[in-house]
Amino acid sequence: MTWTDPGDPADVLTRLTGAFETAYDAPAEVVGRAPGRVNLMGEHTDYNDGLVLPVALPHATWAAVRRRDDGVVRIRSRQQEQGWEGTLADCAPGGATGWAAYAAGVLWALGAGAPPGAEPLDVPGLDVLIDSTVPVGAGLSSSAALECAVGAAVLALLGHDVDDSRERLVEATVRAETEVVGAPTGGMDQGVAVGAEPGRALLLDFADGSSRSVDLRLGAAGLALLVTDTRVSHELVDGGYGQRRADCEEAARLLGARSLRDVGPREAESLDDERLRRRARHVVGEIERVRHTVEAFTAGDLPALGRLFLASHVSMRDDFEISCPELDAAVETAVEAGAVGARMTGGGFGGSSVALVPEDRVDAVARAIDLRFVRDGATPPAHLRVEPAGGASAQRVD
Repeated sequence: MTWTDPGDPADVLTRLTGAFETAYDAPAEVVGRAPGRVNLMGEHTDYNDGLVLPVALPHATWAAVRRRDDGVVRIRSRQQEQGWEGTLADCAPGGATGWAAYAAGVLWALGAGAPPGAEPLDVPGLDVLIDSTVPVGAGLSSSAALECAVGAAVLALLGHDVDDSRERLVEATVRAETEVVGAPTGGMDQGVAVGAEPGRALLLDFADGSSRSVDLRLGAAGLALLVTDTRVSHELVDGGYGQRRADCEEAARLLGARSLRDVGPREAESLDDERLRRRARHVVGEIERVRHTVEAFTAGDLPALGRLFLASHVSMRDDFEISCPELDAAVETAVEAGAVGARMTGGGFGGSSVALVPEDRVDAVARAIDLRFVRDGATPPAHLRVEPAGGASAQRVD
């Protein structure tokens, strides 16, 4: 079995600050940190003004930064061979490309690209070095972790308390992803990367912007969260995600609704277009499943959780059409091997599954999934054991 290690934070910090000084011939001033996430329920509901229930991963991204006085921005990563260099003006839409656009876009969104009515920050030139233990392309929000780590570092560098600036951080990182990178995401990933609390899930309501933490009571139920990275690459800018969002918006328009949050099951079923009907059916049902999942975790109702996870996966597979054979195999095998419930998680088209597993069955379930992948001739997966972590933070480097 292959397990993806979240790394010891102290070791990562030491490694990153040492690498920063080697790369830039000067010490870092601030290091920001932000987690990846796994969503327990509520897929493609955020941009439909719906509900989501994610948890933050112990796997995180760190961004070390140092101020420059010449307006130049240099961005490098310990996970990428190619870095990026430009000016603050180049951080705007149409400037940086590839992975560096996620970081550069945050500098623009906090500074010159601040929306009307928001005071832009005086973002200086920067040297930036990234390190991460969040698997890339696994549907575990490595992009939002990168954005929020950079944003947290910049806020702290400029003297702002990250805890007091969470709303600004979320807004800036969402705009970086949608306006600079061009990925039409809905804000769930940044919301949990910034607002998560250790040991708890975060219930986010995108109709009114509210959030509250939810005690999953995993220990009391003897359960653990097992995430399986299928290693089928997951991309949000290749068209599939955007097409699903466009389908949802068109379904709401045809029903005369502001969003699918305002649509009931009967209205969804009244759509004449079969594809739009299935898309709406998924979103409307998924929002209800989030509510019922919170109730089931609170009550410790394991059979209900199993049914909800299965119904969600079937809906994503059949109505929203965002699963793949590897995800279906991971979900099916996890349940056969003893998981209470399992489902694909994230935007889809590859990525990861999440399973609720009795603590004494975690290794057995992971082994069963590995064997299924071998039998199917698929690339061997990797597994993450998840203890819900806290949100973004930053610290000055002594």
